[in-house]
Amino acid sequence: MAGKAQRNKPQRAPKVHRAVVTRTVDDFEAAFWPDERPVDNAVVMTMGALHEGHAALIRAARKQVGQEGRVAVTVFVNPLQFGPAEDLERYPRSLDEDVKLAEENGADVVFAPSVDEVYPNGRPQVRLSAGPMGERFEGATRPGHFDGVLTVVAKLLHITDPDFAFFGEKDAQQLAIIQRMVADLDFDVEVVGVPTAREEDGLARSSRNRYLSADEREQALALSKALFAGRDAAAQGPKAVREAASAVLDAAEGINLDYLALVDPHDFSEAADDFQGAAVLAVAATVGSTRLIDNVHVICR
Repeated sequence: MAGKAQRNKPQRAPKVHRAVVTRTVDDFEAAFWPDERPVDNAVVMTMGALHEGHAALIRAARKQVGQEGRVAVTVFVNPLQFGPAEDLERYPRSLDEDVKLAEENGADVVFAPSVDEVYPNGRPQVRLSAGPMGERFEGATRPGHFDGVLTVVAKLLHITDPDFAFFGEKDAQQLAIIQRMVADLDFDVEVVGVPTAREEDGLARSSRNRYLSADEREQALALSKALFAGRDAAAQGPKAVREAASAVLDAAEGINLDYLALVDPHDFSEAADDFQGAAVLAVAATVGSTRLIDNVHVICR
């Protein structure tokens, strides 16, 4: 039987990981590299309003660099990637909750700069161009969007100087363009894609899901159902993939379709009917007033 002293021994509270929140480049560098550069470090770039999809990215980054490495999460709503009619001011901002989620999933530092800190000379006159890859699909609907994405990603890569940068596969075209930028412009970083996080019913997790009413959320399920139907038809070739996905969307209510496309993941060009191999089936649509995107990987035979 345990003695009295042992029974009454106070229990130590579990150690809580704390992420350092920084607002300036100088403070970030001091926090991320307090003594010397660690063996491995990683960055997860976000625009805030973090959810389980972002948590999966942070966990993947921590797993990659190990406990001795360092993980940074950037939280910055980049004005360059919003068009005149888009939801820059409406975009959700929840830094306290974001920091908590980042801490719980292994981040060491959160970098949450102001617009003036990232663009100290005002909106940059010189920007990166996404080229032809940035003019298709999302780029056609949102002209200049990917130029804004690449410009801020390049800046944040210079600031954070990571060995690894983690991005979600839900933004498949964005991921492909960033990977191409890194390859074409000789950035010394490995870009890692992390599979899309989904709700139990299949809906892709997104910061914009919070804008959906209950009825709209139910309608939005048609997007993932269409993608899964297309994926299931992949053994019959690209034409069957498109037809199966289109059939689901055609029967759905409340879906204002922007595009449904089967693309080559390397350059996001349309896959021909005789295409074989790995492809991405991507969809974009407006449900209510909320624009959603989603995609799945398929293997065409």
